[in-house]
Amino acid sequence: MKQPYRHTLPMQLFSFHSSLASIAKQIICWSSLALVISLGAAPANADDQRELRQAQKALAAGDYDKAFDQYKKKSEHNPLAQFSLALFYDYGWGRPIDRAKACHWYEKAAQGDIPAAAHFLGVCLAKGIHRDADGKQAAHWFQVAADLGHHYSLCDMAELYMQGNGVTKDPAKALGLCQQAAEHDVVRAMTRMGLFYLEGDKTIQEPGSASRWFEMAAQRNAPEAQYYLGTMMRDGVGQPKQPTKARFWFEQAASQGYVRAYYPTAELYFNAPADPQTDMWSEQDLAKAYLWLTTTQQSSQSSKEKQQVAEMLEQVLEVMPETWRPNLDTTVAEHLKAHSNQTN
Repeated sequence: MKQPYRHTLPMQLFSFHSSLASIAKQIICWSSLALVISLGAAPANADDQRELRQAQKALAAGDYDKAFDQYKKKSEHNPLAQFSLALFYDYGWGRPIDRAKACHWYEKAAQGDIPAAAHFLGVCLAKGIHRDADGKQAAHWFQVAADLGHHYSLCDMAELYMQGNGVTKDPAKALGLCQQAAEHDVVRAMTRMGLFYLEGDKTIQEPGSASRWFEMAAQRNAPEAQYYLGTMMRDGVGQPKQPTKARFWFEQAASQGYVRAYYPTAELYFNAPADPQTDMWSEQDLAKAYLWLTTTQQSSQSSKEKQQVAEMLEQVLEVMPETWRPNLDTTVAEHLKAHSNQTN
């Protein structure tokens, strides 16, 4: 006999959203990291250090004009100031985004041994942002960045060898380079290894290896890896289909605001097996289906996806108690607000 749903919403559902630092705070951390690196690599006098710290405080307070002016005053010889100006143009702090100007300042800072600047200069040269694309020079600066401790640069260098972009195409060498970064416990490098084995040159595609690298990164809470691992498990790529495990990994990614994971999470909850006692969704599956369908509806850019979501939501709302909606809608709103600045 089918049992009606309770009017009280299961409270364990409110682990739905996780609190992450906003991208603005991450950007401030970039500048703080650059400060430490710069003062260690290129010692400044006491006056320079004081003025750079004042600029950092102005930046942290959101006073972009004051911070920019202070960094600009020190930009002739100080690599931190040069790197910081690049960030202003790269992220559009108080001015229009200008990638070419950002690359100009990254190049100056890279010559002062700022690891992140050397990496971004490699990106600029690989993409031909501020001058003609030059894969060979890009590879040089990625290597410089890696030698200075920015190990992930080896994976961007690997992409050059995977594609034969300005260097001799060599997929095996590409894997070796990126694996060096992964072996330094760089989680993004583990994800990149998974992508190389999944989508790279046909000569090195290997689903089993892709799954292993994605799982290593997923266990370290990397949302992109969690998404791809979920995709492989859902679709049975290199393994039997595992919808329950796939849903787990999709939801881990979605809970961190990884937008691409919203719809597959919702779909798997919607298609969850019926509770054998009621021949209906379990209360948790019903509530989760509504949560993730609503989240997808409010964030998806795909008209097809939105149409499919609307059809599923209609069925969910036919059976879900109306009393659940206020709390669930609040949860969705809080999640979307917490992750409003994320892109993926």
